[in-house]
Amino acid sequence: MTRRIAVVTTSRADYSHLYWPLVELQQHPEVELGVIALGAHLSPEFGSTIHEIEKNGFPILARIECLLSSDSDTGMAKTIGLATLSLADTLTAWRPDLLLLIADRYEMLAPASVALALRIPIAHIEGGEVSQGAIDDAVRNALTKLAHIHFTSTATARKRVISMGEEPWRVHHAGAPSLDHLRRSTLLSHQAIEQRLNIHLQSPTLLVAYHPVTIHRETTQEAEALFNALQQVQGQILFVYPNSDAGSRQLIERTQSFAAVRPDTHIFVNLDAVTYWSLLQCVDALVGNSSSGIMEAASFALPTVNVGMRQQGRERARNILDAAPETTAILAAIEQALSPAFRASLAGMTNPYGDGHAAKRIVQVLANANLANLLIKAPVPITNIAEEQ
Repeated sequence: MTRRIAVVTTSRADYSHLYWPLVELQQHPEVELGVIALGAHLSPEFGSTIHEIEKNGFPILARIECLLSSDSDTGMAKTIGLATLSLADTLTAWRPDLLLLIADRYEMLAPASVALALRIPIAHIEGGEVSQGAIDDAVRNALTKLAHIHFTSTATARKRVISMGEEPWRVHHAGAPSLDHLRRSTLLSHQAIEQRLNIHLQSPTLLVAYHPVTIHRETTQEAEALFNALQQVQGQILFVYPNSDAGSRQLIERTQSFAAVRPDTHIFVNLDAVTYWSLLQCVDALVGNSSSGIMEAASFALPTVNVGMRQQGRERARNILDAAPETTAILAAIEQALSPAFRASLAGMTNPYGDGHAAKRIVQVLANANLANLLIKAPVPITNIAEEQ
């Protein structure tokens, strides 16, 4: 029998990770695929990336408008509520056999909650990781406990998911599916990326990917040190838009003000996965607090300055230079990242997040998993826990 699998995507970030699993699911003869697009995908402010899904030809089951035009944590909370209401109708009508979720965006709490109520088994990609500087960390762990099949990016992440009480047979070390782009996508040449972005890449060029630090009540409090440091850096600077979190519009306005007075500065609202990957192989360093600096940049041995606490605790390769959110610390890390000696020291490094074969591993499990009693989890053994006095 054909197995119905629904996949939820909320933004450019998770869609770039889901692209190759979606290709494999769509091509599988025993899978009926339905894509649910919501959140920033439908927002013109964030590039209307729903058009990319349409262009790729994936079957869109539902387009859910839920992202409030807000820049507050209240707006984030209400977005979850709006998404929940629409997803309840969508998933009730289509009733998939499995629901596939990825990573740690706050919007993912909505489909997970609805699936729980509707008794739809959940598969989750990229559990077991750590990012202590964002609410993403709590979201990721909540999704892990709500999910019934797990695909981790690293061996350590698999151990962490099992340590949370998930049965080992449910937890598969697949690698990060975003790395499949490196093996399966045709990346753009230096000249082609210049033509696509309508820029002339100069040396040095810094790519800046910086997002609100959502664990802080003031989510942009670390940003001023970054902009102060960038003001003192020579060369070309390219910005990509932040995620649609509380504080993102403050960051966008700050970036636009910065670019208006600094020469050789360019801002890109949205870059598709292949363009972004291609850019990573052309720039001299990545600066910011994006997970792409840790998960993807390592595949290019690209020096990455990781600012502040957003990615604190995440596994990393030796291309990462951590910098406190202080101007002098960021400047020192950028100087080291741009040094020929540091770049040379990265020769031969490997990416701990995978080998570019994740999508096939994920879809092999999804298409063949025994769904009988998948919802019923075994209780966690209680051992070596001291009694309270």
